[in-house]
Amino acid sequence: MIRLALLLSLLALLHPSHAAQPNVVLFLVDDMGWMDSGVYGSKYYETPNMDRFAKRAMRFTNAYSQPLCSPTRASILSGQYTARHGITTASGHQPPQPAGHVFLKKDAAANAPMLLPESKNYLEPSQITLAETLKGAGYRTAHIGKWHLGLTQPHWPEQQGFDVAFHCHPDPGPPGEYFSPYGVVAEGRPGGKVKVGAITDGPAGEYIVDRQAQEAVKFIQASKGGPFFLNLWCYGVHGPWGHKEEYTKAFASKKDPTGRQGNPIMASMLKSVDECFGRILDELDQNGLTENTIIIFTSDNGGNVHSNTIEEGKKSANEAWQKWAGLQPPTMNTPLRDGKGTLYEGGTRVPMMWSWAGKIAPGGTSETVVGPIDIYPTVIDLAGIAKPAEQVFDGVSYAKVLKGQGNLERQAYFNYHPHAGAHRAGGVWVRSGDFKLLRWFGNPGSSELYNLREDLSEANDLTAKMPEKVKELEALIDGFLKDTGATYPRPNPAYVPVAAKAPARPGKGVAADPLDGWKERGCKATPADGILTMKSTGKAGAGFLGHGMAKMQGPATVKVRVRSASGGAGKVDCFPKGAGDPEGMHSTPFEVKAGDWQELSVSIKSAGLLGTLRLYLPDSEIDVIEVAPEKGKPQKWDF
Repeated sequence: MIRLALLLSLLALLHPSHAAQPNVVLFLVDDMGWMDSGVYGSKYYETPNMDRFAKRAMRFTNAYSQPLCSPTRASILSGQYTARHGITTASGHQPPQPAGHVFLKKDAAANAPMLLPESKNYLEPSQITLAETLKGAGYRTAHIGKWHLGLTQPHWPEQQGFDVAFHCHPDPGPPGEYFSPYGVVAEGRPGGKVKVGAITDGPAGEYIVDRQAQEAVKFIQASKGGPFFLNLWCYGVHGPWGHKEEYTKAFASKKDPTGRQGNPIMASMLKSVDECFGRILDELDQNGLTENTIIIFTSDNGGNVHSNTIEEGKKSANEAWQKWAGLQPPTMNTPLRDGKGTLYEGGTRVPMMWSWAGKIAPGGTSETVVGPIDIYPTVIDLAGIAKPAEQVFDGVSYAKVLKGQGNLERQAYFNYHPHAGAHRAGGVWVRSGDFKLLRWFGNPGSSELYNLREDLSEANDLTAKMPEKVKELEALIDGFLKDTGATYPRPNPAYVPVAAKAPARPGKGVAADPLDGWKERGCKATPADGILTMKSTGKAGAGFLGHGMAKMQGPATVKVRVRSASGGAGKVDCFPKGAGDPEGMHSTPFEVKAGDWQELSVSIKSAGLLGTLRLYLPDSEIDVIEVAPEKGKPQKWDF
């Protein structure tokens, strides 16, 4: 009898009871930028629950995501880099590819300069997910919200380790455009406007983010008897930007003292997300569960700084947007460069906070570089659960960092996004210490190097000054691509450059015009990975880009998405009779503010032929130029 008691005691030590195992809550926001909460520095958005959570959590200042949502979500559940699991863009709402599908073809059309890889549209059922590992250790599991990791039923959350699931498909955004009735059916073939899944309608006008909180509370109350994993992937703050107007009205008159942010729709949506998070925190507190619950708060990619800016008035959704937000983008990530969908810091640096009472010191911060691949191994390490031997992990546990018991020993962290348009390739970056090197696949030999401690805005490229550091980090990228089996873009061996109208020599084709018809004068204009960098070669402000507008008639509007470190005066000149004849020339001045991306809209009020157009700018980066006549088809250049 004594021996049996000793044996049972030993087993209890080796296998902690369910009561001793911590619950896990993972709260993932969609499209929330690094600066989009009070605790991370916003002076406009109001996030009291996130801010109070930070007081009892460890806050990370160098946490990363992927540039888009599906890749991040797959990395959270698998513990793998996107280059390994294969989901490299936001394609989880598209039909899954069949078995044997080739994701990087060996050939392409002769007009395509690169062989571009295709993203996998689903999370492989063979992956042993975080949910499956926790479920195997006795956890009750729930997924509530956006999934975006597989359109059809074999790839839904119920097949990836979740006992309870509240979701629908296709799901790049929320059902019902945020409001009930959501229009989700229980059975059928998902696609187009047909949404299939487990979401049921609530009262008319119910807000889906509020409903997510309600479903989370229901799951917590039903799971108090043992350890549980609540995986809440919030529908906010993604498009189509459904918002509560009573909240939006309150923010419409508010001003950001820093001048960075000011979109009342985004502020309204973040307030609703914050309330959802707060309801979960309160429910844990009221049921005495907080002391034994690991809570993780983060976002799936950087803030959206592109939507609803250039396509002014073309959709009814944009008309509603303009009522409240004008031509503002959803958010601004200043001081970070760019935003969602890009490999710059604004697209990949995100908020990240962890709490566990008595285990993680409250109110602290960490500069440790971490990402979605690390969540899985860190959670199971904290919970005392062994890694499944069959699962390949790229991520590592930083439990010691959370507990204040040591540092994370990792040479480098990588981010891989091989997509940037129909004919352009994306890139990959490596972060090692303070240095970050970006490699652009579409322009072999092209890279950018930044010291993020000294240059958080990524404004000072150090490649020319630090060739040895570039060489060191390039070798790390080579090793990463090989180790993960990445299907990264390659030059197309069948590519035939388009012949120009006037070949340099008869019978000899020359490369396609990289400036797409624009001529550089008094400046050097260099396109790379979707951005045209314009630098003066003479007197500052005297350089311009010129383009013939054929038979386009004014009045017209010139729209430019531009960023300039220095700022300065600009203007648009039009020469109806050609650049060599100033007769009838009309000029429209404007100002470029120094700082982050801005959308300029310049009205050319003169009627008649536009002729040759000159665009004068200070030293700048240009994302998009569009010339839109009042009557007729606009012309757009997306570099």
